[in-house]
Amino acid sequence: MISKWKDKALFTPGPLTTSRTTKQAMLLDLGSRDPEFITIVREVRQRLVELAMGQGSHTTILMQGSGTFGIEAVLSSIIAPGGKILVLNNGAYGSRMVKIAKTHKIDVIDQKSAEDQEPDIALMEKTLQEDPHITHIAVVHCETTTGIINPIENYCKVAKKFGKTTIVDAMSSFGAYSIDVHEMKIDFLISSSNKCIEGVPGFSFIIANKDQLELARGMAHTVSLDIVSQADGLEQDGQFRFTPPTQVLLAFYQALLELEMEGGVIARAGRYQVNYNLTLDSMQSMGFVPYLSPEKRGYIITSFHYPNHPNFSFANFYKKLSDLGFAIYPGKLSQVDCFRIGHIGRLSEGDITGLILAIGKVLQEMDIALPKGSRE
Repeated sequence: MISKWKDKALFTPGPLTTSRTTKQAMLLDLGSRDPEFITIVREVRQRLVELAMGQGSHTTILMQGSGTFGIEAVLSSIIAPGGKILVLNNGAYGSRMVKIAKTHKIDVIDQKSAEDQEPDIALMEKTLQEDPHITHIAVVHCETTTGIINPIENYCKVAKKFGKTTIVDAMSSFGAYSIDVHEMKIDFLISSSNKCIEGVPGFSFIIANKDQLELARGMAHTVSLDIVSQADGLEQDGQFRFTPPTQVLLAFYQALLELEMEGGVIARAGRYQVNYNLTLDSMQSMGFVPYLSPEKRGYIITSFHYPNHPNFSFANFYKKLSDLGFAIYPGKLSQVDCFRIGHIGRLSEGDITGLILAIGKVLQEMDIALPKGSRE
């Protein structure tokens, strides 16, 4: 049974804990052709371009569906017959891009790296030198498989040296890391409503270079995921081609206003960094070991190794924490058993303290005593 009086604190990569006012914004019915709704859609699109510092060069396309819908919309809309994409892959979400490309019969090179390592930029450059048929480069900014932050500006700079179109999955980083699409040479950036903007699930968005978008006209492999046609509709009359998630957009607009009131990306990043530091320090002090080395970790989500203890069961650990009102996330690594704790969403130091106390209680109940760690 779902508790009606108190939300769980979501220490996940999304959906996230949201503000009460963001949830309340959904308590309004608006028609998709209502002038008020169309005005909100226009302002959401404008604010997203401004957050990405892409005024003049870029536009925003809103797409129904989760972040993966947005990724598939881009990959299936902008690569011409005979085109070829190089995916810099160091986790589950890079692998998902490879799978999408293969499903759409797009020629793809999977530059696969270890999950605890950044993609090799020297190998990327060598591949581009040796294969002139590559037309597009794709990379994940925050690979939430582990929490690693990939240096997208370096990859995009190399890609542009070879004249390639750049695609960045910024699903879990946009709104928490400063991203300048012009300076970083990003042609297509994809994120979603339920990540660091702190909205609710229901749509993804693409911040697209207008010139590159126009070059993709007529290339789409699908009808509903055609980003050029979607952009045309939004530009012509402000409307979606198909039924939009109206309440989700109202919540997202409120979340954008709250991001501005908090102090923008810099202030939000600061809050998330406090969450990360407190979580990491406390978890290590209890004896948990993070998966990534310190220089590779971001402040979005942290992977921790399962404790090496016979009484530990993640399913039991998860359920007991959930019963206490705290949701963490299972691991997604292919070789190592880990679980993840997110640091994003409407969470504060009080929520972190509550989680840490709950973890201590659960370890006691499971009769697990870990060797005490030390702060890095």
